[in-house]
Amino acid sequence: MRRKLPSTQALICFVAAARHQSFTRAAQELFLTQGAVSRQVATLEESLGVELFRRTQHGMTLTPAGADYARQVAQRLDALERDTLDLMGRRGQGESVTLAVVPTLATRWLIPRLPTLAREQPELTVHIDAQTRPFLFGDTGVDAAIFAGTDDQVRQWAGTRALSLFEEVVVPVCSPALLRGRSELSPAALAELPLLQQSTRPDAWRQWFESQGVDALRAMAGPRYEQYSMQVAAAANGLGVALMPTLLIEAELASGSLVVASAHPVLSRRSYYLVQPDLPERPALTLFKSWLLAKAAQQQTQPPGWRRPQTDKEAAG
Repeated sequence: MRRKLPSTQALICFVAAARHQSFTRAAQELFLTQGAVSRQVATLEESLGVELFRRTQHGMTLTPAGADYARQVAQRLDALERDTLDLMGRRGQGESVTLAVVPTLATRWLIPRLPTLAREQPELTVHIDAQTRPFLFGDTGVDAAIFAGTDDQVRQWAGTRALSLFEEVVVPVCSPALLRGRSELSPAALAELPLLQQSTRPDAWRQWFESQGVDALRAMAGPRYEQYSMQVAAAANGLGVALMPTLLIEAELASGSLVVASAHPVLSRRSYYLVQPDLPERPALTLFKSWLLAKAAQQQTQPPGWRRPQTDKEAAG
């Protein structure tokens, strides 16, 4: 049966015009004439039987149907381009998997381990996109996501299934210079130092001090950083003490640019999960998942002396 599909060129012109809300700027982007873009869009509207743009004396705007169609077509054109580039890059050899990963985990934990995968499975190519929140897999070309969150957050991610990779251990770290020759500090002494805050976890220090039985009045004071990489840089440059997941600072602890300020690690309320759509699994993902689970099993998550911070409900009860 013949498919009822518009020409790719017409769709490309439409998406560009929708993005710019202008045939002229779309033509400049595509190195076409304004008339050529206008004709392609008019032909598309005629074939669909739907008005995509509303023309006025002041310009043009997308109709509600046009805006919805532009969003859907743009996603599919992006996926088609991604698949095409992937096939061309591999010259038809091997397989690939596309992952959505929390950026800091990708750069500090996953990517440093990928050389072993490249040696063990040279035919497998791994593409990485940055994502920090749940998304609809159907709107992307992503095969799976490595997600940091709670059990409740994972369960609420519609249309997916998940595997737990490892829990997250956090520990206070700082520049060696900040300790001034001391091997480490007690939690109470630590409360007197500048505390570096993570914007997305404003209660992290308060929970850590509570787990140590310390009433720290300044637990939520201090400069805030949106990304862990910023906190790492701030701590390494002596601006204060950062409460960091140990798996994100392996290189800094090994090099000595960061040291443990107080040897009282705790398990945070978050864990790391491999999340995938609840659909039949591609062989490439099966291959990657097997490797990832083996690496996750090697991750130390419960160092001696750890304590889990109480939830607010547990603390109240």
